[in-house]
Amino acid sequence: MHRVGFIVPRGFQLMSLAALTAFEIVNLPPADQCYDIHLLSEHGGPVRSSSGMMLETEAFGDPTFDTVIVGSITEMEMPPSDASVIAFVREAAKASRRTASICSGAFVLAEAGLLNGRRATMHWAHAASFRIRFPDVKTEEDRIFINDGPIWTSAGMTAGIDLVLALIDNDLGPETAKMVARLLVMNQRRMGGQKQHSALLDMTPKSDRIELVLAHIRQNLRNPLTIEELAAVANLSPRQFSRAFLAETGQSPAKAVEQLRLEAARFMIEEGRHTVNVVAQETGFADRERMRRAFLRTFGVPAEVLRRTARREAVAAA
Repeated sequence: MHRVGFIVPRGFQLMSLAALTAFEIVNLPPADQCYDIHLLSEHGGPVRSSSGMMLETEAFGDPTFDTVIVGSITEMEMPPSDASVIAFVREAAKASRRTASICSGAFVLAEAGLLNGRRATMHWAHAASFRIRFPDVKTEEDRIFINDGPIWTSAGMTAGIDLVLALIDNDLGPETAKMVARLLVMNQRRMGGQKQHSALLDMTPKSDRIELVLAHIRQNLRNPLTIEELAAVANLSPRQFSRAFLAETGQSPAKAVEQLRLEAARFMIEEGRHTVNVVAQETGFADRERMRRAFLRTFGVPAEVLRRTARREAVAAA
């Protein structure tokens, strides 16, 4: 059984606990109990969250775990009274197989010296201050999660779920991780190299008709998706549609289609299940060369480079 120690910082954010649900689902009958989860704090007992809710915890003790995870914190400048937390994290990292953080929990790992010389990520809103405070850390703010040796860090708190799914994949294999993702009703399982920002989120429309168009685009990426087709979905003339789409999303329909194609293609490339040619066809780029130019224009590297990077990270995680 994998023993997991989840460190609950003072003023922790409740959402960071959501990642533990992935471990919980693995333990559901009729499966065996694979994960033994311990909620930890310096003195044990109830710990108040940032929203005022209380969580019962165990006091720090034996620092030996299979996995140690630090929850998200709300005070980035940790007071001297938290020195014992830093010390415990440092000792637990020495005694345990791997150490992880969710969102701003990366500040705790950095204070403990665990990230020096390593790649790490956290919520994009904290990345600038993190980089200044910890110049010895290779900060990469635009990643869902990063695995560097025995250290794992995640971006925002929902990205903690993606990180735990990767840990489960690492422990029990991809089929178990996929099963958990399905039971969590996750639209897609995000790989660590993916960007924190979603193209769809950046294009949040104001009306249902443009929302329907965006849903149509995502469901039909492999099709040509002409202005006439999209305008028909919105029940507007092509000219009216182009104006309405730009006003509500800030992008032209053609640019939005390309962004959604790129997002889907990058996910498929990093997942590694299909050839580059198949990815290009399935995401509507029609051919490999057209997709290569789009990747260079947006990501600065061709799809093959992103795939090699994802494979290296997978090997490092294994």
